[in-house]
Amino acid sequence: MPSPRPTRCSGRPISAPPHLVELSSISPGDNRGVELRHLKHFVALAEESSFTRAAERERIVQSGLSSSIRSLERDVGSELFVRGSRPVRLTTAGRALLPGARRTLQESERAKQLVRDVRGLVAGPFTIGALPLHNRDVSCRFVNWLASFATAHPGLDISVRQPGRDRALALVAEGGLDCAVVTGAPARLPGLRATRLSTQPVVALLASGHPLAGRDGLALADLAGERFVDTYPGHESRDLVDLAFAERGLTRRISCEVVDLPMVFNLTRAGLGVALVPERTDLPAEGVVAVPLREEGLVHTVDLVLPRDPATSPAAAAFAAHVAAG
Repeated sequence: MPSPRPTRCSGRPISAPPHLVELSSISPGDNRGVELRHLKHFVALAEESSFTRAAERERIVQSGLSSSIRSLERDVGSELFVRGSRPVRLTTAGRALLPGARRTLQESERAKQLVRDVRGLVAGPFTIGALPLHNRDVSCRFVNWLASFATAHPGLDISVRQPGRDRALALVAEGGLDCAVVTGAPARLPGLRATRLSTQPVVALLASGHPLAGRDGLALADLAGERFVDTYPGHESRDLVDLAFAERGLTRRISCEVVDLPMVFNLTRAGLGVALVPERTDLPAEGVVAVPLREEGLVHTVDLVLPRDPATSPAAAAFAAHVAAG
């Protein structure tokens, strides 16, 4: 017996149930509904590249995540992930689906928010990116802001993620994060806006026995012949220093490239090189000396980055206002 056609009333078809969306453009001729939770699980797995991390993020067991992905693949008529790959990789069909899946989830959340706005509520999911903040003052302020914001808006489901800076900026632009606290944000942020949270000068870090440790100030030119300890290219503090040397026509020799600032401190203390770090970095200072730099504009910044209106979510806008209020 053929399926009945959708009943029409006043010339308009009855809409699908609210937990279903139509994605006929993804699989031509297939008008089955795709469940939003399946799309949510798909986006999580695509962004985390790991069943373990995606399941933890979505608060489900891995078998449930696998079942959800298989159901979505049946609905769209194509495999979305390369089987057996580590890390998990999208197929061509998966890469094609990802932007539309994100947009669908965003539109669903906007629809829910319209109802919340009528009721005067800020509720639902709120995902914020936060880079490692080695400044105790900024780190404590961020935690306090988030805690008081959660108390003020108990209907929010708050999640914190720590991707790298460039990945965090991309996720804010794509809608994968509502906003992010980042260090060393570029001056140009297409589609994004930034609110400055902190500015601090960069200082030269030297072992206490270094010949320059007793100086009351240094220029970058004074350090040009030194061996340097630094993070890898792409790290916000490394990019800042590389740009400062390039703008002044100076070169430097980097003898040690490491992942994080604690290792930078340890290697500098051991006398394996000098480093340039934010002044108020919250790390052990025994055995090292911080010498001010006589350089204009060489500062380390922390910013709250959000999408430009109207893409800013109500929760992100409320959080920005909360931070601005102190």
